[in-house]
Amino acid sequence: MPHRHRLQQTLRVTLIGAAVNFVLASGKLTAGIFGHSQALIADAAESFADIIGSVIVWRGLVVAAKPADDDHPYGHGKAEALSAAVIATLLLIAAVGIAAQSVREIVSDHPAPKPWTLAVLVAVVIIKELLFRFALGQGQATDSGAVKSDAWHHRSDAITSLAAAVGITLALVGGPSWAAADDFAALVAAGIIALNGWQLLRPALEELMDTMPAPEVIAEIRQIAGTVVGVDAVEKCFVRRTGWQLLVDMHIHVDPAMTVASSHQLAHAVKDAVRAELPKVRDVLVHVEPRRQM
Repeated sequence: MPHRHRLQQTLRVTLIGAAVNFVLASGKLTAGIFGHSQALIADAAESFADIIGSVIVWRGLVVAAKPADDDHPYGHGKAEALSAAVIATLLLIAAVGIAAQSVREIVSDHPAPKPWTLAVLVAVVIIKELLFRFALGQGQATDSGAVKSDAWHHRSDAITSLAAAVGITLALVGGPSWAAADDFAALVAAGIIALNGWQLLRPALEELMDTMPAPEVIAEIRQIAGTVVGVDAVEKCFVRRTGWQLLVDMHIHVDPAMTVASSHQLAHAVKDAVRAELPKVRDVLVHVEPRRQM
């Protein structure tokens, strides 16, 4: 996928998510205040955090799309992983905040929420789930960890809204003795959000730490390089991610009688073969070594 088209596609998803989050957060905050629902107010705060996350994703995508320069010869692709890590951290912080607020509500008395707040939450859950599916699909299509992290942020918002809806329903049906039901439901939601945050943080940290991709990716690169005429063996193959692209370093064995010019041409042939078969590979650094004598 061309860089410009990918950037436009990912930015469009991010901006749509930010706009929807602002409308929903404003609506939930208003409904929470006038409907006496602490769960809705807390949910609105989480939605406003989503807006901050969308801004972070937007900046990360813009920076990641910048070409390589003297200070960043490998490009700026890791800005995506950095923004994904920040969003995942926000999810973990939001989970802790929601859990703490739920515990405070459990041990204190508060008025029952208005019944009409349920309608607001049902609408929010439906909209956020649709937004999650849209953003996740776009994140997978563009292979953007930042967009996929933002998508799961939408899902976490839907989970907190659903938990609030269940809790409010139990509080309304069960009466005063069930007043804390929404707070216990929020605790469960906080645990799910924390789990999602950790699952998103791990791959972002792996990319920032230059962790090797899946073994099958390495095997495919080795297989492509090994089929180039003149390559006796692929000794080493190191791969790291930078945004949605891959950078490859490899050592190949060639005939020790080969001239410098011929080995140079062979190295370029290996690079061209790998990049042609795997468009995600941005660059291949090939180190040529003489074939080991048996």
